[in-house]
Amino acid sequence: MGKNEKITELYRIITKLSTIEECEIFFEDLCTNKEVEKMAERLYAAKLLLAGKTYNQVIAETDISSATLSRVSRCVQYGEGYSKLLKEK
Repeated sequence: MGKNEKITELYRIITKLSTIEECEIFFEDLCTNKEVEKMAERLYAAKLLLAGKTYNQVIAETDISSATLSRVSRCVQYGEGYSKLLKEK
């Protein structure tokens, strides 16, 4: 199985999760606590950016590096994932 097929399989399995409890169990098995915390911090940073917070404000409120925040910011500005999932409707 190639790299892209493995990634697609991961996404397929994630889409089968239907409850918070299932997500917790799955990610506890798949990731370290630190990896899950880092993903959560990125999502929180994206929410803050979407709410109009500045880089300095986001860094002050999170445990995120400026390099990671820059990547999150690019995804918020030009990507589709954060905007679709996190913007208030």
